[in-house]
Amino acid sequence: MIFTEAQRVTLRALADTFIPPMEGPAEHAAYWQRRGSEGVDLDKIGEVLDEQPAGAQVEFLKLLDLLDTVTLGLTWFGPLRPFNYLQPAQREKMLQSWAQSNLPQLRKGFHALRKLFVFLYYGGSSAEAGNPVWESIGYVGPLPADNVVDMPKPIQTLQPTHDVVYDCEVLVIGSGAGGGVVAGELAAAGHDVLVLEKGPYCHGCDFTQREVDMLGKLYDGKGALSTQDGSISLLAGSCLGGGTTVNWAGAFRTPDYVLQEWAQEHMVPHFTSSDFQKSVDAVSEALSVNTNYPRHNGQNQALWEGSTKLGQHVKLIPRNEKGLTDSEAHFCGLGYSTMGDAYGIKQGTLNTYLLQAFEHGARLLADTQVERVTIANNRATGAVAVHTTATGQQVRVTVRAQRVVVAGGAIQTPALLLRSGLKHPHLGRHLNLHPTVVVSALYEQAMNPWFGPSMSVVNDSFTKLGGSNYGAKLETPPAHAGLMSMVLPWLSGAQHKKLMQQAAHMGSFIVLTRDRDGGRVNIDKHGHVLVDYALSDYDRAHMLTGVRAAAEIHAAAGAHTIFLPHGTLPTLHANQGQIQNPEVLTQLPHLSWKPNQYGLYSAHQMSTCRMGGDSFTHPVSPTGETYEVRNLFVADASAFPACSGVNPMLTTMAVAHFTAQHLKTSRVAGATVASSGASSLAAAAS
Repeated sequence: MIFTEAQRVTLRALADTFIPPMEGPAEHAAYWQRRGSEGVDLDKIGEVLDEQPAGAQVEFLKLLDLLDTVTLGLTWFGPLRPFNYLQPAQREKMLQSWAQSNLPQLRKGFHALRKLFVFLYYGGSSAEAGNPVWESIGYVGPLPADNVVDMPKPIQTLQPTHDVVYDCEVLVIGSGAGGGVVAGELAAAGHDVLVLEKGPYCHGCDFTQREVDMLGKLYDGKGALSTQDGSISLLAGSCLGGGTTVNWAGAFRTPDYVLQEWAQEHMVPHFTSSDFQKSVDAVSEALSVNTNYPRHNGQNQALWEGSTKLGQHVKLIPRNEKGLTDSEAHFCGLGYSTMGDAYGIKQGTLNTYLLQAFEHGARLLADTQVERVTIANNRATGAVAVHTTATGQQVRVTVRAQRVVVAGGAIQTPALLLRSGLKHPHLGRHLNLHPTVVVSALYEQAMNPWFGPSMSVVNDSFTKLGGSNYGAKLETPPAHAGLMSMVLPWLSGAQHKKLMQQAAHMGSFIVLTRDRDGGRVNIDKHGHVLVDYALSDYDRAHMLTGVRAAAEIHAAAGAHTIFLPHGTLPTLHANQGQIQNPEVLTQLPHLSWKPNQYGLYSAHQMSTCRMGGDSFTHPVSPTGETYEVRNLFVADASAFPACSGVNPMLTTMAVAHFTAQHLKTSRVAGATVASSGASSLAAAAS
């Protein structure tokens, strides 16, 4: 999207309001005097908007139009003037009014603008100059390239330059935890496999560790994917290797109580079988899952020590990394793997199953958006897609396949199936997100949360609340300047700048909620993804139990100031492990928790094409094949019968591995095979 000069004037004024110039301590005078418009690349905003649905783009332009009219004053009972003609104090007051407005659209507009500007300001950088504010907040930015993998890419992807037709036995759409495993397993078994991936192929030195650039390159929607109301930011990998390339390396096994629930309530008995455990073991071995990392970073150490002091059990998180040493370079570098692992340590599908697939003859085509799966006589026959070349040329791709495996993730998979004409009433429904809030705190000692394993410690004391299988896990998030600036509430320009200047002393815990009540994925008239989700009262109560626990652990670990995850920034003060104003914590559930009154995030999306034995309520059968279309399989987290309750990578890979074993031993469905398959599923369900 290209902005007019009038729009650019408005955007620069907004940037200078969210990050205003002001007087500050002499030793950091440049930090305080620098204004937002000096650090925000407006063209990046245009690039982000280009990745959003048409409706969202129109909405953003209407927002800019409103800001450029006198009617703006009616939205906050201020002067009838456009935003550009307000005094700086009035501009700030207007934004503060929108943040607390009773009108959902104003709150949505405020948070959309806030997230864009602070993320681009604190997370943006150039290869030559870095970012001038980083020194003042203690952030080091990209690390020296001494240990970066600098060698030719081991996978040679297809590079079509004109419209092309491919024939294959198995087409795999998506290359992450699901698609990568299926491709590797089937190619190694001798099947002719073609993999289509929407995102780019990056390797080693391609992962620059520059936050804005990497989120824009490696994540769906350039890192700005969200629910329709803007209240939940969704992080989903969109590159070769998918989420396994950018996730936090946590390799959790699915809890037994979740597997039992799936087997019984959704009539998928194999989840409690030894065969499924063999799939879990197989993918764990392929990923070199271990707990042999040398040490924790500051915030993980705080989670361990604070939990232990309170008598709560904590444990190490298994991680899929290989070749770690106790060197400072490796320790620091682990913290950057959410922007892609430049060191070749993380064993995602990029370094394991996809490499295996390629070495066994599979073909891989990156930068390719699949428009729809082709279907004839109620059977999948391939797909049509568009490949974008390195020069920006668009190439039409037609694939003819005997079987199609869709593994684009729980957001894109249902969208693709809907675009392809599937109409199952539960397709796209039951979206689970592990809705997550961040509880941050300030410590006297430097925490440097951007170094070390992003997550190495977990507290599971609150995962089964009220006698249910639902609750919350306490973990730690990756912490870099841009994402930190987005998560920390903005009350004023001065308040936010002061918080960011203390970033090096900040440690954060996340409350990751196993949600019972989900949302929905749909598509607009252009086929673009639409996500709707509202956190239920039931799930929010569990989340707030986790928030209280996280705050108490921070205090026990030695934090002196604790920020609760609400837009009004309720703040606790602690001394010698004791919270001094506990009434603030007690009042937390009584605050208003409407959308965009607090920050809610999700890096996990699940269950939108859920697998089950009942074809009326589940789009996908226990074998992974859709009930609606033969030879069409789903093999990613969208097939989870319900929320996993743990970071889903290993579960997704195990589901995909199990599905791949079925694909190896079964033949392409014909009428007779399909009929007998339906009978066997009914028998399994009973």
